[in-house]
Amino acid sequence: MYNVALLVERKLIDIDADQILALHEGVDDQVTYHMILPVDSSPAALSISMTAFGGAQFVPMEEPAAYDRIEDEMRQEAQEELDASAALLTERGQTVTTKLVEYDPIDALSDLVKEQSCDEVIILTESHVVREFLHLDWTSRARRKLDVPTLHLLEHLSFDEQAEM
Repeated sequence: MYNVALLVERKLIDIDADQILALHEGVDDQVTYHMILPVDSSPAALSISMTAFGGAQFVPMEEPAAYDRIEDEMRQEAQEELDASAALLTERGQTVTTKLVEYDPIDALSDLVKEQSCDEVIILTESHVVREFLHLDWTSRARRKLDVPTLHLLEHLSFDEQAEM
């Protein structure tokens, strides 16, 4: 079995799924994709922090239950994006496992690579020019931490469009 860890920043589209599969066309073993998507709760955390530091004039004070509701909604949206992304691969005959992560995405990726004995990692994100230049992006961090081949693909762009960037 050939295990591939996929860290995605947002919901995949058809071109993303097709390109992922194209990378493994020549693999003789059964390929299993292990996809993780971080739950981005930073807006809720920022709102809570601003209120705690007297920023009520900028952020409306709300009951703590409102923050729980916001986090639940974000978790639900992330789960829907993850399910839709996995469906694109399963519709193409692939085996996929999924997991939402609520802690550092690179730590989660490292855990996944160890748990599943992954042979490679693919990270799909938007372009983050400043983070990439400073090597603070997910791919740079993963390459420093992991001992498996790690590929960065730009979401929603063909291989040709990525090569032109």
